[in-house]
Amino acid sequence: MRIALLSYRSLPTCGGQGVYVRHLSRELVTLGHQVHVVSGPPYPALDPGVGLTQLPSLDLYRDGDPFRWPGFREFRSLADVVEFGMMRTGQFSEPLAFSIRAFEALRPRGGRRPDFDIVHDNQGLGYGLIPLRRALRPFGIPVVSTVHHPITVDRRLHLAATTGRWARLGVHRWYSFLPMQARVARGLDGVVVPSESSRHEIVADMDVPIGLLHTVPLGVESDIFTPRPTQPTAGTATPVPGRIVVVTSADVPLKGLMVLLEALAKLRAERPAHLVCIGKVREGGAAQRQVVELGLTEAVTFRSNVPQPEMIELLRSAEVAVVPSLYEGFSLPAVEEMACGLPLVATTAGALPEVAGPNGEAALLVRPGDADALAGAIGTLLADPELRARMGAAGRRRVEERFSWRAAAAGTAAWYETRIAAAQTAVGRPSQHTPPTHTPPATAGTGPGAGPTSSTAEPAC
Repeated sequence: MRIALLSYRSLPTCGGQGVYVRHLSRELVTLGHQVHVVSGPPYPALDPGVGLTQLPSLDLYRDGDPFRWPGFREFRSLADVVEFGMMRTGQFSEPLAFSIRAFEALRPRGGRRPDFDIVHDNQGLGYGLIPLRRALRPFGIPVVSTVHHPITVDRRLHLAATTGRWARLGVHRWYSFLPMQARVARGLDGVVVPSESSRHEIVADMDVPIGLLHTVPLGVESDIFTPRPTQPTAGTATPVPGRIVVVTSADVPLKGLMVLLEALAKLRAERPAHLVCIGKVREGGAAQRQVVELGLTEAVTFRSNVPQPEMIELLRSAEVAVVPSLYEGFSLPAVEEMACGLPLVATTAGALPEVAGPNGEAALLVRPGDADALAGAIGTLLADPELRARMGAAGRRRVEERFSWRAAAAGTAAWYETRIAAAQTAVGRPSQHTPPTHTPPATAGTGPGAGPTSSTAEPAC
């Protein structure tokens, strides 16, 4: 199959979108398919054999210069105007603006059939996908999407953590793209989700017919995310007594970082402990303020944009990993931590019990938002080396048995086949895939009029 994989932002070192795009595309190519990623900035790091078309944007949320005012000469299209106008009114503009650019890049021209068999969106769900689906329908080319979890959950938790009329109004404005995402999801040829928990939330919150949804768990590079060697060599991380690690894409209420910081303060009243937080936090934001207020300045280390090898060494240096989220549609960090042989303390929120397994096997499970329970479970593991070793080994076995990117790609590819067959049957075309005649899409690239580019290196904030 020839697959166009869309991602409105794909930073590989923060959040799950860039991780998903890289590993799914690589394994689909390994299975013999052709994959071309179409992404807005920050661009993904991809493996050899995967094509990349960059769709430049105004990049209004870039690190170091968020909510910037672009120069007049930067405006080149309707999508640029939409992106800037929505941002200036307090709305998150990237999904809609990217979908407009993707429509222009992928729509058929001159009556010719595009050189791909399916378009797979990665939770952008912008309105531009609807005319794209309409334009591709006569060729029997379906448009589908991944929805990792409904962002309505993020909005609920954000509102619950926000006080003040104007601040709450700002939260509502920021999440104004959610009705669009729900309408677009209902209008596509199918939606793939990573867990049964996420599947039920999407039906309830987005009113997507359950028949459109298909579950394929995500994976991990279990040959790279591995436990500490039994005989460490020079430069290999060794466990640091009392070290706790958490991997979080951002200090937003959904991720439960504030609850973990409160739990850490309670825990340190009884025993030494240090938290390494791998992820991006806002400078001067709520998490940094709480660290100061709780007297944790010397007990918390923040690390952002960590390369994969360094991240693995940080995981291996910890005694316990924590997933304090108030909701998760899957949780790649939990799987990566189990692959490294770390015992988990995780909440029962969303799909975490699906991922981590029964309480006491590979993880101690606690109620979401309960700092006392979180502190107690972390303390139990820190005090018991044998329990840590047993649970860490059980987590590694669980990953080997259930979670791999190869299995995720195979399951996704099998689902693609059903969607392509249904789309081609609907227009009376035979279900078949022919080799491409030219590289897609010719109208997109690193600049106006540029062709596709390739990447040979390696989820989004």
